[in-house]
Amino acid sequence: MTSTIHPVDEKLPAGRLTALGLQHVLVMYAGAVAVPLIVGRALKLSPEQVAMLISADLFCCGLVTLIQSLGATQWFGIKLPVMMGVTFASVAPMVAMANSHPGVAGAGLIFGAIIGAGMLSILIAPLVSRMLRYFPPVVTGTIIAVIGISLMRIGINWIFGNPFGPTAPSMVSPEHAQWLASMNGLAASGSVPPVPPGLALVGTVPNPRYAPLAHVGIAAVVLASILLIAKYARGFVANISVLLGIVIGGVIAAGAGLMSFDKVARASWFDVVLPFEIATPVFDPILILTMTLVMIVVMIESTGMFLALGEMTGRKVEQPDLARGLRTDGLGTLIGGIFNTFPYTSFSQNVGLVGVTGVKSRWVCVAGGVIMIVLGMLPKMAAFVESIPVFVLGGAGLVMFGMVAATGIRILSTVDYKGNRHNLYIVALSIGFGLIPLVAPRWTQQMAHGLHPLLESGILLTALAAVALNLFFNGAKADTAGAVEAAKAAEAH
Repeated sequence: MTSTIHPVDEKLPAGRLTALGLQHVLVMYAGAVAVPLIVGRALKLSPEQVAMLISADLFCCGLVTLIQSLGATQWFGIKLPVMMGVTFASVAPMVAMANSHPGVAGAGLIFGAIIGAGMLSILIAPLVSRMLRYFPPVVTGTIIAVIGISLMRIGINWIFGNPFGPTAPSMVSPEHAQWLASMNGLAASGSVPPVPPGLALVGTVPNPRYAPLAHVGIAAVVLASILLIAKYARGFVANISVLLGIVIGGVIAAGAGLMSFDKVARASWFDVVLPFEIATPVFDPILILTMTLVMIVVMIESTGMFLALGEMTGRKVEQPDLARGLRTDGLGTLIGGIFNTFPYTSFSQNVGLVGVTGVKSRWVCVAGGVIMIVLGMLPKMAAFVESIPVFVLGGAGLVMFGMVAATGIRILSTVDYKGNRHNLYIVALSIGFGLIPLVAPRWTQQMAHGLHPLLESGILLTALAAVALNLFFNGAKADTAGAVEAAKAAEAH
């Protein structure tokens, strides 16, 4: 008797289901924990708070994966093999917010923006599911390329040290600092005129804490390990090359005495993730608009992923299915904000894994979601990840963030430039707009302060420019097949 169960709905034996679910978790794990590490450290949160971010992130990854793969009511869940994770598209705007408002106060602004964007995304999901025509590959490829370019500086700073703060390339000369202190003392006694308000010394002495060779060497080992594993390993091991590279770097750092396990020892074995543990959300309209624009780009990318996944699994994806999947992106983002984490979307690495393994069952991702929830309730695991030195992550960051940029380039390789030379203008100008905040970070100083968060994101500038230029040159032509091919090319993103 022939089974009528579709491969997407097939329930596999428990042992195989667990093994395949764990494989999905390992493929996405490095990317999943990277975002809380980036944003938590940009906010200058304590190590304990960063560990809480990691736990909450893993917990929400699992929870939203269950909603997307299992389905929840008629409104949420596309019921395909989808693993949900934090989108890298949101990192650059969140880091900009963190740099402007560090600490718990900045965290509250970020989480408020995420909650607001999640609510709006749920409402506009049906509309976005019909907007694919405004985001052909020439637009999405350019946006993803700029996302990777914007993130690369984070990986570089992880290796060498931040360009500002205690590990800046230059530090104030101790002799100069001593002289200024003595002048302040004399000014207080009235012996000399008072020091002008705001007078500060500029760093002129090389900082010995910047780019130490031991850190650079370990980052190089991590990078070399990833490349060797990617070249010579096969199958599953090759798929987790980034994770294995981080493990190798961590072992070397621990052996060299550069990694401490004190925080791991102090962390408890089990804890429940609760809402608003780090900060109470603060709702700023401009920041909510910024994050909503990011979510629109993310949902357009998800649309292409869902269409590609439908082709790979043999299940036709209709517009109502897309709307359910995109609503879940919004719901996941809302849940993320409530639990003090970040915006969520489908992880394309895992979409690619479906094609590699040929396993189409959504129950595999359900198993992966359960594993992520369990990991999120193990504080020792989060504390261990937080304890990994940033220079170890830097070697992997070059690969992870560079792969994002390379994915954008792969998508752009599917674009017709010979038959339509206007596409060259779209790519060239959109990348140029996206690089403005990187090259001239203070270009908005003459503009209204409320516009700064919107205009300081190269990703958003790229998105706005690419959509506008595409409409100008090409109009709004529906190209579903092109979006599917672009999504298939993006499985490394």
